Amino acid sequence: MAVRAELMDILACPKCKQNVELAEDGKSITCSACRLRFPVRDDIPVMLIEEAEEF
Repeated sequence: MAVRAELMDILACPKCKQNVELAEDGKSITCSACRLRFPVRDDIPVMLIEEAEEF
């Protein structure tokens, strides 16, 4: 099971509040404005700035 489309519609980057996108592999969510990648663990997005990595 992946992150649901309904959830992706309401998620925003916690840093800049811009839209985010699910990576093709489904293992991360990216913010192209901040260039941050947030992990997805057990189909749950971890939208904490401390957990994000730059790309």
